[in-house]
Amino acid sequence: MNSDHSNRGNRTITTALLLAAGKGSRLYPLTRDTPKCLTMVHEASILERLVINLKKQGFKRLVVVTGYQEKCIRDFLETRACGMEIDFITSPLYATTNNIYSLWMARDIINEPFLLIESDLVFDGSLLDEMCSPDRIAIARMEPWLNGSTVTVNSSQNVEKFHNGIAEALDEIRYKTVNIYSFSLSSWHRITERLDQYISAGRVNDYYETVFAEMVADDSLALKTVSFDSKRWYEIDTVADLAKAETLF
Repeated sequence: MNSDHSNRGNRTITTALLLAAGKGSRLYPLTRDTPKCLTMVHEASILERLVINLKKQGFKRLVVVTGYQEKCIRDFLETRACGMEIDFITSPLYATTNNIYSLWMARDIINEPFLLIESDLVFDGSLLDEMCSPDRIAIARMEPWLNGSTVTVNSSQNVEKFHNGIAEALDEIRYKTVNIYSFSLSSWHRITERLDQYISAGRVNDYYETVFAEMVADDSLALKTVSFDSKRWYEIDTVADLAKAETLF
């Protein structure tokens, strides 16, 4: 299905893309028979919390890239979509590829500005208020429990550079990427062109941040930062993460 959800200019985004193809192996045994996004955080799953938050923000369409235990996700959304239009993309290579491949698989089904989100995040829904405009990136101050990609930010609060690993200078302030992005249609077209190059070269196990980093570096992608420090959020990768998230929510 490819309905007309085109939002021109700076109008509020109403389409979201959820990447939910992975096995969530670090949450085993909780993910032995259930996809990561259906992991319960107290009385609601990660996916249910996301659907509720998107609906409150006025989202009308949710595109989901599935793979591992895809039927569980389909069955859940058939009855819990809160009136949103749901489109599914199945990744047959979910076990041997990374999120760059999942994002690439959405290149034809999305032709409008959209919100990109990972399937392991729980957060206060109001944190999406500023993410519903295009070309934004959610960031947070570094904390001991955080790891993965970071960014440095310029005086205009735009991303200056993506980084991996520790800070290169003691006075360098870095922020953790929260794995929520919004993109304009023009940015998405440029991103898909770059994704095509990576996939054609066989780089299916890269992270999509590699593409974003390259594009920011060559000035073909500009991302305005949105701070997620004001309210609760947590990224759930392990059983220990889940326990921490349950104390917050």
